[in-house]
Amino acid sequence: MAVIKKIIRRTLRIANRNPWIIPLFGFVSGAASFLLVERKQEQFAQLISILMLAGWIWLVLENSLKRGISHWFGIKVPRVVLRYVSQLIHQESLFFVIPFFFITTTWNSGQVIFTSLLIIAALISLIDPIYYHWLAPRRWLYFTFHGITLFAALLTALPLIFHLPTSQSYLWALGVAAVLSAPGIARSFSEIWWKRIPIMLLFIVGTFGIGLAARHWIPPASIWLTQVAITDRIDDESRSPNKKFKIITPEQLHQGIYAYTAIHAPRGLRERVYHAWYQDGKQFDRIALDISGGNEDGYRSWSHKKNFPKDAEGNWRIQVETEARQVLGILRFKVVDSKTDSKISDAPKRTLESKPATQTKVERKESISSEPEPSQSSDTSQALDSSESNTSEPAQSEVSSQAEETTPQPN
Repeated sequence: MAVIKKIIRRTLRIANRNPWIIPLFGFVSGAASFLLVERKQEQFAQLISILMLAGWIWLVLENSLKRGISHWFGIKVPRVVLRYVSQLIHQESLFFVIPFFFITTTWNSGQVIFTSLLIIAALISLIDPIYYHWLAPRRWLYFTFHGITLFAALLTALPLIFHLPTSQSYLWALGVAAVLSAPGIARSFSEIWWKRIPIMLLFIVGTFGIGLAARHWIPPASIWLTQVAITDRIDDESRSPNKKFKIITPEQLHQGIYAYTAIHAPRGLRERVYHAWYQDGKQFDRIALDISGGNEDGYRSWSHKKNFPKDAEGNWRIQVETEARQVLGILRFKVVDSKTDSKISDAPKRTLESKPATQTKVERKESISSEPEPSQSSDTSQALDSSESNTSEPAQSEVSSQAEETTPQPN
């Protein structure tokens, strides 16, 4: 017990003398976790995530733990120390998640608002005059700050620890953050206790509704794109695009084009993503692909479309979305009449810069179906990858999803 007391007291003294250590540790641990996930060392990233979430258990059980520490170790924890521990947990969590959200944010979309909000919140947690004299006295604002921080932390940690798909981790993160923040916000109102219950329920329902409506603006913290391309041909051997376009003619379009994406996800995470095709802002089609995490260069997938409207000229974009409608990235191209614009370029303007996928010779397993499903069309979507094998045999590529539609209709 004496040793534990010394460790606790020494830790508090060091943190008090050097307040910059905690946010620095949070940022370093977040960046390290991101790199570990990228290099398929998820077990270490899981450990760091568990330690981070353990701090939130302190906040949830704050009063019980305060009494327990006083009883077990004979240390009376002052209220100012509890407030200080809360600040440290906010700093650690925010600086932990920022590297994940920074890399997964689609910066030419509304997601920049949420990521900027997290960066501002991290800065607020660092500046004591703002945190203690402006934020903390406004209890409803403080617990809103608390809920946003917890939401971001869970959104990052749940897929790493429990391998939850982003659609499930989003709902869990949103629900837990709303439920744990609601009592504090309700207590900030000067109403008698029984009148606070409707306020608390209204806050939970309202937060859940707003969270579902705003999911387009929330980056998926656990998966990201490593390579994208619009092309007319996929190389069979390397499973990579042959040419890359940003401008194409209607003739090229009607011959069929591929939307190619390589998607990085943690090992063990199985995810369904969608290629949503838009013409001049109007959704034309949405094609599903199933991917698996664990490949260093990203799980290579593409959707192939042949059926387009006759009047196909205009600005096209393909949004890569999760099942929760969170946007992973956007591919853009333009269809122009070759008679009016002869400057057709093969060089793409990429949505993001990324390293090329490793060219691995693979064996391909074909999944052939005698007749298409009723809800499917003549366009194809394929998720193929060459994952590493522990044996000496060559890695194989599997058709994870194959959709055939006969009559696509614009949405």
